[in-house]
Amino acid sequence: MPKSKRDKKISLTKTAKKGLEAKQKLIEELRKCVDTYRYLFIFSVANVRNSKLKVIRTAWKHSRFFFGKNKVMMVALGKGCEDEYKDNLHKISKRLRGEVGLLFTNKTCEDVQEYFNHFKEMDFARAGNKASMNVTLDEGPLEQFPHSMEPQLRQLGLPTALKKGVVTLLSDYEVCKEGDVLTPEQARILKLFGIQMAEFKVNIRCMWNSETGEYEQLSEETEEEDQEMDEDIDE
Repeated sequence: MPKSKRDKKISLTKTAKKGLEAKQKLIEELRKCVDTYRYLFIFSVANVRNSKLKVIRTAWKHSRFFFGKNKVMMVALGKGCEDEYKDNLHKISKRLRGEVGLLFTNKTCEDVQEYFNHFKEMDFARAGNKASMNVTLDEGPLEQFPHSMEPQLRQLGLPTALKKGVVTLLSDYEVCKEGDVLTPEQARILKLFGIQMAEFKVNIRCMWNSETGEYEQLSEETEEEDQEMDEDIDE
């Protein structure tokens, strides 16, 4: 009986080795950047969008961005005073929590903050985002949609029907209230009607100077956030 082509054994040692090599390469790249660039910033991102991050990377080709893989970045910089790569880098590691990244640059703190304070763009909210306003759709024809869209709109919960071939909202419909955590259906409706609620923005949180080893907090963090960071480091 011929052996099934699906019955293949995969060596997990090869996979692990490849993953380990990638992590080691990232650690080496990070430490090289520490030695090369004058400043290191931690930035957080609200409403992450890859397309917007690409725009920033293109505009800042003279610098290096690292986003994601926080645990590996912590190892590269050092988690504590005893294993930090350079003085006070463990204070940067302490803030590598959530959707944050590293920016290595020779640009001054003023240049960095000026750019990112002005880089804010609206986008469509996703499920799980909070609604920033009340949205109610008025009863009447929805001429922007072709008749073929009517079943899809009805499936999303809208009280619609075809009247003389025109998609029509049979009554006023409240999509969301300010502060609501959006469901997939609500997010889809808002996108179909062109209503943008998510603001993509980058917040510069702290800075480390490679020449002096000085660490500086640049944005306020709540006591609760700071306590959570301390607990994570202790673990």
